[in-house]
Amino acid sequence: MLNRREFAHGLAGTTALLAAKRSALAAAAMPEASKPLLQLQQEFMDLRFGMFLHLNMATFEQREWGDPKASPKLFNPAHLDTDQWAQAALSAGMAYGCLTTKHHDGFCLWPTKTASPSVKDATFNHDVVGAYAASFRKHGLKVCLYFSILDLRAEIWSYQVTPKKIDMIKAQLSELLTNYGEITAIVFDGWNAGWSRITYDQVPFREIYDHIKSHQPNCLVTDHNAGQYPGSALCYTDIKQYEQHAGQKIASDSIIPSESGTTLQSQWFWKQSYPTEPLKSAETIVNDWLVPFNRQHCNLLLNVAPNREGRFDQNAVDRLAEVGRMWKDRAPAPRLVPSISITTPNLASARPSFASRNTEGIGPDLANDNSYRTYWIADDGETSGWIEIAFGRPTAFNTVSIVEPRFDKEYGVESRIASYSVEYWQNNRWNKVVSGKSPLVFQLLRFGAVTAERARLVIQGSTRPPGISEFGIYNEPIGL
Repeated sequence: MLNRREFAHGLAGTTALLAAKRSALAAAAMPEASKPLLQLQQEFMDLRFGMFLHLNMATFEQREWGDPKASPKLFNPAHLDTDQWAQAALSAGMAYGCLTTKHHDGFCLWPTKTASPSVKDATFNHDVVGAYAASFRKHGLKVCLYFSILDLRAEIWSYQVTPKKIDMIKAQLSELLTNYGEITAIVFDGWNAGWSRITYDQVPFREIYDHIKSHQPNCLVTDHNAGQYPGSALCYTDIKQYEQHAGQKIASDSIIPSESGTTLQSQWFWKQSYPTEPLKSAETIVNDWLVPFNRQHCNLLLNVAPNREGRFDQNAVDRLAEVGRMWKDRAPAPRLVPSISITTPNLASARPSFASRNTEGIGPDLANDNSYRTYWIADDGETSGWIEIAFGRPTAFNTVSIVEPRFDKEYGVESRIASYSVEYWQNNRWNKVVSGKSPLVFQLLRFGAVTAERARLVIQGSTRPPGISEFGIYNEPIGL
């Protein structure tokens, strides 16, 4: 039998051991030192194949968007089995997961301290985010999170955004980024989408971006905005996010880091028909998506919807295992080249604009209206032109975007621009800051910052009047 001194000594040793384990776990959960963005993008591309997990209130409502008026008590995945999710992901050859922590109706899968309804108010009052993160890490899988900016319960929608609501978004992101270890990426939705109409001005993108990076500098920020911007540039995202299930397709010649999300079942959230309805075939998943996407610098994020028990139906488990047996080429992805990205507001947007042609219905404002569906064009018979933006005060900028309207049937798919230059007004003359001769689709150009009250784009064509869909001007707070 131990005497009091021996017992106390043993207790102290056990306490010290537990403290050491807690310290080690905390250290393991802490993000590494900040890495270059290109390295983070490459590491993400090397994951190649991930599992999307749509589980939320809609699971229990036979809906795709949960009813924001529904009682949280409805949420009850009574036999939640996140280990089954992780094992199924491994069987398919997946390397990461992405869970819907908060969907559009605003219900949180973690016990948030904010005013939003969450699992702490549900019949199943367990931390689903915590269980998911622990299971996926235990099985060697990376952890990503999905988060909807659109929040119907909190009334975060177009023209209803307030500073208090932005603070709530930031508080919820802080909880997700401090309580669940290292997060590889956060996937946003319902932000700057045509159907949500919450712009990057209403919920300021760069402010949220910096907030995330302040907690976890290696966490990639990606937004479902591929439908809003041309496919050849990173606009307000570290990884270009395609909703393949909604018909968005990655360009065959894409060279920027991308991810394409689609479903194994017919829709995102579980439906009562899922245990017996047809699933996407293993041949489609591997031969039509995984293999060609790898050549396009694009990961596949395949949604598998857990049922109301919190488990996968057996047909889904079997299909994932079939995918894993068929998919043999799991080598790292092709090497990326550095991409210029936009994360700040467009300084040219809605500013006074002037052009070499300014006729009724074709004013220069069509080239700085933040719409890629409209465009300015030089006059008939002209093969050159210019667009000028007046800031109204000295303004610093270091990045421009130039978009030619080659998406428009009337304009045509062939470039009409032979060369271009960007200039700024200083010392009573125009000074060239950057120029090029390659045909345009979407050009993002970075240069040493200049300060001026006016900037202009000069374009030279060949045989037909050239046009510009958008001339964007930005001051990005990042190194060259």
